[in-house]
Amino acid sequence: MQSERIRKLMEGRAAAYTAARSILDGVADPTKPLEADAQSRYDAHMDEYDRASASIKAEERSLAAAAELRSPINEPIRQDPDPIGADATPEQARAAQRRTKEYSAAFRSYLATGVASRALQMDSDASGGFAVAPQTFVDNLIKFADNMLFIRQRATKVRVPDAASLGVPTLATDIADADWTTELAIGGEDSSLAFGKREFRPQPLAKLLKVSNKLIRASGRMVTVDSDDNADSGAGIDGLVNDRLSYKFGVAQEKGFLIGTGALQPLGVFTASADGIDTGRDVACASQTVIAGDDLVNVKYSLKVQYWDKAAWAFHRDAVKQVRKLKDSNGQYIWAPGGIGQASLTQGQPDTILDLPFFMSEYVPNTFTTGLYTGILGDFSYYWIADALDMTVQRLVELYAATNQTGFIGRMEVDGMPVLAEAFARVKMA
Repeated sequence: MQSERIRKLMEGRAAAYTAARSILDGVADPTKPLEADAQSRYDAHMDEYDRASASIKAEERSLAAAAELRSPINEPIRQDPDPIGADATPEQARAAQRRTKEYSAAFRSYLATGVASRALQMDSDASGGFAVAPQTFVDNLIKFADNMLFIRQRATKVRVPDAASLGVPTLATDIADADWTTELAIGGEDSSLAFGKREFRPQPLAKLLKVSNKLIRASGRMVTVDSDDNADSGAGIDGLVNDRLSYKFGVAQEKGFLIGTGALQPLGVFTASADGIDTGRDVACASQTVIAGDDLVNVKYSLKVQYWDKAAWAFHRDAVKQVRKLKDSNGQYIWAPGGIGQASLTQGQPDTILDLPFFMSEYVPNTFTTGLYTGILGDFSYYWIADALDMTVQRLVELYAATNQTGFIGRMEVDGMPVLAEAFARVKMA
C-alpha cells in the first residue's frame, strides 16, 4: 500500500541519507572525530531521515485504518458464519444475533440516542444500562489495536469465551536423548517428563469517553443506510467511540505487554518472572550507561538460531539513537548497508539491527543505568494474548447533563504473558 505522499517521503529520506553519507565520505582522516560543523550537518541530515521514516510509518497506518473504515460495518470479519442449529447453545444464539443487520443498526441508534430497540433489549444487561457491542464492532476494535501495537502484530492471540480462564500446557521437563543400543534392548529408562501450565485470566480494562451532545447530534446525521440496508458508519458516533476507545485501550495494552507486573494486568516482557521471562534470559552490557555493538552481538547469539526467522528487537528511540551513533575502529558510523544496521532507502526494506528487524515503542524502558532493562530481542509469537469475546459500552446521560455531554464507558478484558522464556533475550545494563 503506497501513496504519492509516501513516495515523496521515501525520496526525501533517501536524499537525507545520501547527504549524511557524503559528509562521512568527505572526511580526509576517518580516524578522527568529525569537526563541529560537519557533525552538526550530519546530525541534521540523520534527524531528517528519522522524521521521514516516522512519517512513512504513520502514513501507512493511516492508509490501513482508512481501508478498514471503508469496509461495510455489517460485514463480518470472519467469512465463515457460526453454525447455528436447533441444538445451539444460548451463547451461540446470542453471538449470531449480534451479527445481524438489525442488531448493528440498533447498536448505533443506542449510542446516538440512548433508546434501546427490541434487538438490544433482547440482549441487554439486567440493570438496563449496558448494551453488548455487535460482534463486528468488537472485531474492528481489536484490529485497530493490532495496527497500533507491535506486540499484537506478532503475538499469538486467543479468544477466551465469557472471559473465563485459559490453561495452556507447557513442557516443564523433557526426557533425555535416545540411547544407541542393541536390537533387543530398550535403552535407558526415563521418567523425567513433566508438564506445567500457563494460566490466562483476562483482566478488566476500562475507559470513560465524554462527548459533546452537539457532536453526537451532528455525527448521528452522518450515518446513512444504502438501498441494500448496509449501514455506512461514516463519521458517525459509533466510529468516534470506536476510534477513541481503541486508542486509549491500545496505549494501556502496550504498557501492559511490555512492563506489566502480572498482578491484575498482563505480564510484560520486561518484568523478570518465573512465570514469563526469568533473569536467566538477561544479557548484561559491558557498560552501565551505554549499549555497545558487542553487547548487541552477545544478545543475538544468546538466542537459538531457530528463533531468528521471526525474531525482532524492541527498543525505545533513545536506545536506537545510541545504536545509530556506534562507530568502527576508524571512527566511521556503522549504521549503513552491511554494518550493524541497514539504513533502508526503499519501501519493503525495513531498517535492521544485526540483520533482524526492530520496533520502537515509547513504553520500552529507557533509563540507562545499572541493572535496568533497555531492550529485548525475541520471537514475539511466544507472547500470548487472551482476549475476552465481548466488549460492553455503558451510556451515561444524566451524569453529565450539566455540561451538555454524554459519557460512554468502554470495558473489555484481556491478559497476556510470554509463554517460552528461551525465545527471548533481554538487554540489561551492567
